[in-house]
Amino acid sequence: MQTPNNKYEIIIIGGGPIGIACALEAEKKGLSYLILEKGCLVNSLYHYPTNMTFFSTSEKLELDNIPFISNNPKPVKREALEYYRRIATNNEVNIHLFEKVNSVNTINENKHIVKTPRNTYETENVIVATGFYDIPNYLGVPGEDLPKVSHYYNDPHYYATQKTIVVGASNSAVDAALEIYRKGGDVTMVVRKPEIGERVKYWVRPDIINRIEEGSIKVHFESSIKEIKESEVVIDTAEGELTLENDFVLLLTGYRPNFKFLLDMGIELSDDGRKIPKYNQETMETNVPGIFLAGVICGGVETHKWFIENSRVHAKMIMEHLRSKEKV
Repeated sequence: MQTPNNKYEIIIIGGGPIGIACALEAEKKGLSYLILEKGCLVNSLYHYPTNMTFFSTSEKLELDNIPFISNNPKPVKREALEYYRRIATNNEVNIHLFEKVNSVNTINENKHIVKTPRNTYETENVIVATGFYDIPNYLGVPGEDLPKVSHYYNDPHYYATQKTIVVGASNSAVDAALEIYRKGGDVTMVVRKPEIGERVKYWVRPDIINRIEEGSIKVHFESSIKEIKESEVVIDTAEGELTLENDFVLLLTGYRPNFKFLLDMGIELSDDGRKIPKYNQETMETNVPGIFLAGVICGGVETHKWFIENSRVHAKMIMEHLRSKEKV
């Protein structure tokens, strides 16, 4: 059920899989809604690496029991884009793409004003489903702003024949190192810990370990970047400072939610370093009445806690709560 003006029962911020899940549940409950997405449909997923394979199997990525048919048990990015796009278009999901939310102001528990560069909306409830992929964890080292440095990785072809340093040992870093190596790149990994991360995809971890052991991919464990220069990178290692010739640097050290955006809305964050937003785990409502969280945003800096497969349920929890409030 939709409205012809700028008033909605629900504004959903974020047009990723969880935002779409919230829209589907709102439609089933007969609640008027609008998704506001600052980029394209499933924007974060669109910016994942070209050849990315999901950790989850396809049925765990499904929304609203709509089958996700994949050529392999672990779907790839292209298949996921097709799946979520079909859901959005076939269900005529009410979404405004490329419309960034600038602010959310709470008038009272039943009235929130949502402003974008295009419009101002009034809503009874706000659902924040913005994920975490937009803000990298910057190292703060000299040279991090050089053109040869990127905090995102897309396609390995770009780095063919080039000396590329990959910083990090998570899934994104390991995937990048292996793909670039197999496209003819000269890859060196710089890893803060003494080994490759244990949460790396179980079918990939043996591959990277074997490539390191045979010398195909070089690695400096217990090391960190000290300075990035035009044609070199200085790193601190357990054996001392080391300077490496270099063409490109991929700083794949993770990402974090937009905490300022949450704080500006009045949402409290834990002060224990994890910055976990305050919310009711049964209703997903934050300390600000009428503002809810859904998806990975709930985990603060612990971005590995929530995924599509275990946060799809947030949509149903929120809508059931909103529908029960109407009956009171």
